[in-house]
Amino acid sequence: MSLCRFQGGSGGLNETDFEAGAIIPIDKPPGMTSFDVVRRIRRWTGCRKVGHGGTLDPGATGLLLICTGKATRRFGELMAYDKVYEGVVELGRQTRTDDSEGEIIAVRPVPEFTPEVIRETLHAFEGEIDQVPPIFSALKKKGKPLYRYARKGIPVTPEPRKIRIDEITLLGWRRPDISIRIRCGKGTYIRALARDLGERLGTGGFLKALRRTQIGPYRVDTAPTLEAFGRQLGFHEDFQNG
Repeated sequence: MSLCRFQGGSGGLNETDFEAGAIIPIDKPPGMTSFDVVRRIRRWTGCRKVGHGGTLDPGATGLLLICTGKATRRFGELMAYDKVYEGVVELGRQTRTDDSEGEIIAVRPVPEFTPEVIRETLHAFEGEIDQVPPIFSALKKKGKPLYRYARKGIPVTPEPRKIRIDEITLLGWRRPDISIRIRCGKGTYIRALARDLGERLGTGGFLKALRRTQIGPYRVDTAPTLEAFGRQLGFHEDFQNG
């Protein structure tokens, strides 16, 4: 299989190269779904087979791996890579979606925790743990995505899943926000981690912001923005509003 790895520039790749197979790291902007990015790159490259190696929620930013042509055979490999995220958890409020997009369903006071208490609580999530996915997720139950049940108000309880979190680093604490870096295995929901962290601290919480910085050997600091990649292919589009 021919494989071209896009690293920060188009490198003269043409439609034939994209069909042969390319892995394109993109720094996804906020407000776009992962499939929005796929659609644009499909149009720009003229390649029929385009997909991504791991979803980012619309509000999240950061590294998204786009595969074209024969490189789409590597989806399984890419999705199995460990990942690194940086996020902000807001304590004191819970939302239906476990992120900033959902309606607030509970409000609680937030004590002035010491950094040591927060670090100790974060470390309790390291290792192999059982995690209950968010109800607003694409995981399926009885053949339907969980979010379809949630949108219709149908009660559903997601099954816990084994996940692995290798390391959680406290980057900052300014009430009510905790800034963290997470290195984890596949299948980890950072929204669920934010929810569970808030519960463990007795305040509730949700994921206020998220950025993916690494997938296996691929790093976001070597990836172009979607807008920059488009310009390199001769397309000038504004992505501020998705």
